[in-house]
Amino acid sequence: MSYFEQPSLSNRRRTLIFVNILLSCIATTIMATALTTALPPIAADLGVTMQTGQWLTSGYSLAMGIVMPLTAFLITRFPTKPLYLAGAMLFIVGSLVCVLPVPFAVIMIGRVVQACGNGLLMSMAQVVLLTIYPDSRGTVMGWYGLAVGVTPVIAPTLSGLMVDAFGWRSIFYLVIAVMAVSLVAACLVFGNVLKTSKRSFDVLSFAVSIIAFGGVTLGIGNIGSMPFVSTTVLLPLVLGVAASVWFVVLQLKRERPFLDVRILRNRGFALSVIGSMLLYFAMMGSSVMLPLYVQTIKGGSASMAGLVSLPGSFAMAIISPMAGRLYDWFGVRRLFLIGGICLTVSNLCMGLLPLSASIWVAATINVVRSLAIGCLMMPLVTWGTASAGEGRLADANALLTALRTIAGAIGQAVFVGLMTALAASAHAGGMNTIAADMHGLNLTFIAMGVCAAPLIIIPLVFLRRGK
Repeated sequence: MSYFEQPSLSNRRRTLIFVNILLSCIATTIMATALTTALPPIAADLGVTMQTGQWLTSGYSLAMGIVMPLTAFLITRFPTKPLYLAGAMLFIVGSLVCVLPVPFAVIMIGRVVQACGNGLLMSMAQVVLLTIYPDSRGTVMGWYGLAVGVTPVIAPTLSGLMVDAFGWRSIFYLVIAVMAVSLVAACLVFGNVLKTSKRSFDVLSFAVSIIAFGGVTLGIGNIGSMPFVSTTVLLPLVLGVAASVWFVVLQLKRERPFLDVRILRNRGFALSVIGSMLLYFAMMGSSVMLPLYVQTIKGGSASMAGLVSLPGSFAMAIISPMAGRLYDWFGVRRLFLIGGICLTVSNLCMGLLPLSASIWVAATINVVRSLAIGCLMMPLVTWGTASAGEGRLADANALLTALRTIAGAIGQAVFVGLMTALAASAHAGGMNTIAADMHGLNLTFIAMGVCAAPLIIIPLVFLRRGK
């Protein structure tokens, strides 16, 4: 039996819910990448290193990844409207903590609370949209992708201008205001559009999922700053891998699993998960690298770092709705292939970029990267959830979003650590600081290009021609 009903909603009510979801997603996704541009001034203001400061972004992604498995249970257990309002309130509370004059550790707690609210809102948004628009999912998810795809790309531009003009805390004031408007609107327009059922909370599975997702991400994230054989790397990594195996075994034994991992037996869903993880792994790493390139290597301001991302934002705004419509017409294979080529090529071009090149060359390369994200992000989600089947929308969405978010957190931590290590090695070998940083950035982008290459292989080898 499907957990979800097809609600009888008027077109006007559906549109109002859709607009409200977009407004919430704009506020929440701003925080996914807005701090990448603001990291240098935040680290300086709080007296922490960049390696520590980057956990404001990768730790945010980690917390989102941990809460995602829980959302599958919450969505099918509690009414839609109060659950959605709770997610918005969590996000606002976390944001308010971050604007207080408190130490880094407290701000990190605020980011975790923010991420919990964001994780719940993101999972609910996709399931609600896929449910209330059963006949035009590709198109609707394309417009949704415009918000969740373009906003993180525009966010560095916006945050750069705001940091230079008003300080880094102004970013949090902005999202608090937007989310407050969304919260009031949700009280008026949202309804309980998803069907719920009585089910008990699997405390053991949730606890094991925290150790699994958290251990793997923390262990890999520490590789950049600690030796691989150190306890800060090996211990959480081993615990995370062991807990992951235990979690899967637990779910396979449960008659009503906490998170239905059996969906991964579906070939289409498994390929969409792999594609989404590879996309986020490379995408989140490069989202940190570009502001570092402009500010640290080229000596530009936070505003300039944001402006370099702006052409890519326009490209994303154009391609995202088009990609959704193309998915409805042709299926995912062509979009998958085009996106994989664009992402791989853009990363390799940044790997070959000379120190003397203008920053606008990097901006042009970023346009190609943004086109890749627009072709891949929402079409992969739509294809994956459709492959899983109607009755598994919540589990499929939670599993896909959790795994890609964790992949993004790992990618961000790994690539920042890799660039730091390569730059330090080059500097020790006699290069000046700027040249060493550029050398580290080039090699890191080449590594991203290699990681993105399977996104070309998957549609060519594993997907049949046609829709």
